[in-house]
Amino acid sequence: MIAGVRRARLAVMFGVVTALVSTVTMAQQAPDDPTGLNIPSDVKLLAPRDPSVRKATAIVNGTIITDTDIDQRLALVLAANQGRTVDQAERERLRLQVVSNLVDETLQIQEAAANKITIDRSEIDDTFNRIASQFKRSPADFAKFVREQGSSETSMKRQIEGELAWRRLLSREVEPFVSVSDEEVNAVIERMKASKGASEYDVGEIYLSATPANQDQVMANAQRIAEQVHKGGSFVAYARQYSEASTAAAGGRLGWVRAEQLPEPLAQALGEMAPGQVSNPIPVGGGFSIIALLDKRQVLMADPRDTMLSLKQITITFAPGMTREAATPRVSAFASALKTLQGCGSVTAMAQKVGAEVVQNDSIKIRDFPPQLQQIMTTMQVGEVTPPFGSVEEGVRALIICGRDEPEAGELPSFDSVQSQMSEQRVNLRAQRYLRDLRRDAVIDYR
Repeated sequence: MIAGVRRARLAVMFGVVTALVSTVTMAQQAPDDPTGLNIPSDVKLLAPRDPSVRKATAIVNGTIITDTDIDQRLALVLAANQGRTVDQAERERLRLQVVSNLVDETLQIQEAAANKITIDRSEIDDTFNRIASQFKRSPADFAKFVREQGSSETSMKRQIEGELAWRRLLSREVEPFVSVSDEEVNAVIERMKASKGASEYDVGEIYLSATPANQDQVMANAQRIAEQVHKGGSFVAYARQYSEASTAAAGGRLGWVRAEQLPEPLAQALGEMAPGQVSNPIPVGGGFSIIALLDKRQVLMADPRDTMLSLKQITITFAPGMTREAATPRVSAFASALKTLQGCGSVTAMAQKVGAEVVQNDSIKIRDFPPQLQQIMTTMQVGEVTPPFGSVEEGVRALIICGRDEPEAGELPSFDSVQSQMSEQRVNLRAQRYLRDLRRDAVIDYR
């Protein structure tokens, strides 16, 4: 194992040399052998493969991955799809990917331990508790929720441990050897200044690495992932399970980027996408990317959706079981009453007449509303009211603007933030090589 670790480190430090050697080797091979393995064209199998035999568990350098580990991790993935039905073929494919991820996770934890890196139980618990708070649950309630999904608190904490261990290992063994010069950062900032008014994007990415030998297989896998997301699957869940980029732990989230910060194929695709869309697989250097455009804005320009509003919400509710037809007269009366409003000062009196409830919020951005309302509210002035919206089941409501503070023009990102992003991209490339070499040197027994 120690020898394998040394080889992995050398591969990280001398990745360029490795690439050159690979290029020379491929050039020396016959042009009709794209695999580089001298496999004969008329392959004769010496033993049959029984497709009914599935190897679900594995032993990775002595560490056992059980069926229970796989089932519980798969349950987390399926739960992230928010109730969407997953057919049996997709479930089996997800299960195979979960096995692969658990193998990688085990290798990462083992490599961290070999470098005397351990994650304290308290740190894992703190991270679990933060995730629970994001779901607005106590740790105990969240653990119960996870069990109800068919998984376990232990499974989730194991994943947390793997992510923390790998991140800490990279910060010690990879990041110190990555540098981004001041000249490179300044060049990017100058390009940003020159592109004022151009678009920047909030992007998610699923990256799958490929070689000339397996690129058709990887492309087919990427297409299946894209199809599942287009059908309603969770992009975040698929990114966490499939993406080989360092952003996988964050659900593939790259954050706000400019076109010039991305490979040309991705920049071109983003320019043709609308917020909320997910691309088909895009060939990039070393593999394929599936990108999700989460949001879009203009570089160094004020975004109307960042306008801060003070508003009041007026809501009428209906008795359980009331039909839409029976509720129509009251909805019509509510719509007519809204037309008589004369600013926020008259909201309370009007609400009393129609039996409505009033809620006030003095600090909310337009971008926090659903897209349909964003488009309306960016052009509304103080005192104006939205058309009524909602349903009989959830209540019919309207919003009246009581005040608005326009946003200031955007600012250039700091030198440090640009340098950090460029450094992260380079660390990501070396991390992929590191994990690839750990896989190569590992002893894995599938059962």
